Amino acid sequence: MATAAANGTGMQSLRLTLWILLTVYVFNFIDRQIVNILAEPIARDLHLSDTQIGLMTGLAFALFYTVLGIPIARLADRQTTSRPQLIAVALALWSAMTALCGLAQNFVQLLLARIGVGVGEAGCTPPAHSLISDLVPPEKRASALAFYSLGIPVGTLLGMIIGGTLADSLGWRKAFVVVGLPGVALSLVVWFVLKDPRRTDAAAVLRAKSQPAALPLGQAVREVMRSRAFVLLLFAGSAASFLAYGKTTWTTIFFQRTHGLTPGQVGLWFGLLAGVGGMLGTWLGGYLADRFGAKNRRHVLSAPAIGMALAVPIAIAAYHAPSWPLALALLFVPTVFNSFYYGPTYSAAQGLVPIRARAIAAATLLFFQNLIGLGLGPLFFGMLSDALQPVYGADSVRYVLYGAAVLGLVPAFFFWRCGLQLNEELDRKDLNPAPAPVIPASQGRS
Repeated sequence: MATAAANGTGMQSLRLTLWILLTVYVFNFIDRQIVNILAEPIARDLHLSDTQIGLMTGLAFALFYTVLGIPIARLADRQTTSRPQLIAVALALWSAMTALCGLAQNFVQLLLARIGVGVGEAGCTPPAHSLISDLVPPEKRASALAFYSLGIPVGTLLGMIIGGTLADSLGWRKAFVVVGLPGVALSLVVWFVLKDPRRTDAAAVLRAKSQPAALPLGQAVREVMRSRAFVLLLFAGSAASFLAYGKTTWTTIFFQRTHGLTPGQVGLWFGLLAGVGGMLGTWLGGYLADRFGAKNRRHVLSAPAIGMALAVPIAIAAYHAPSWPLALALLFVPTVFNSFYYGPTYSAAQGLVPIRARAIAAATLLFFQNLIGLGLGPLFFGMLSDALQPVYGADSVRYVLYGAAVLGLVPAFFFWRCGLQLNEELDRKDLNPAPAPVIPASQGRS
């Protein structure tokens, strides 16, 4: 009876942890994505070019987010670090900097505030992935990480709806302030409610004492990059992220410029589409990975590969549609298909690397996904739109999105190739497990 009660308490604690981490990730993406729906009124107010919009929404955030992600991940991998407290500090910082975006009076000030958001958000996902991977058994990890990844579509949905509604009613400046400040309060909940099992669970504490010091950064990165499947996963995830961030930013602008919608209308309708479609795709991707990956682990990544290939012609038809309701309806299907990859990608990454490098693995994926995807996707598409404007005028964004849809075949190919390699590497890892670490008597903890 005591064991059953303990197990019940443990499950309740796990559920609470997952729900709080999901909420944090929702706030993460609200604060990250709200700038997309506000980009057009900001550009009109501050007289920005499409290239400057791409820089503000992408590279300014992503450069610091990615660079700081790896050292923060190394800190999260240290046995003495409280991962919930690390997440709480990061949440308070990025929330405050989001509010400060509303006070910007020119492009440079807004750019600096967005950099601050990126600095804070660098401390969220690597420790969260590491924490989830410690709490959840491997056979359930894809579903758990997919659940956490629901923060992406939910946060995108809320960021667009709330941001667009506030922009129409209060203006873009107050929208930033209203959205940013609640995260500071949530950071207190994270600090005082979440517990790190390395400090509270007896078995986890015992395992922590038996572990050697955290790997040096260079060695941890080498451990991660030694896996060929992981490298293929980097290519796949980076290409998918490049297209996802680029298309999200410029699709919101496409509906405003080409179809004449207001930020509030785009936030509501495109936000619902991206949010509901993203949630369905993210959940379904994790479910399919766990179900078919249990039979053959190469199929952990089959759904993302097939889904992204099927999404290409439907997305082209959506951007060509003569009316915005038809365009939105058509975009729902590729939104679902393109969201399959979140849970399977991070689950595969966590299974390919040593335990002490799990946060580094997540941070390395995030480094490439966000530097290439978030950093360069919106910027590249913005530069391309500026280049096409002399020929196509306001319709230049439509032609940029045609190209983005076709490029969806690139991540589809790399997910397929990685699936073939994944099965081989995981089988080899099962046959040759890493030896238990031996600690010299003189070695201290770090």
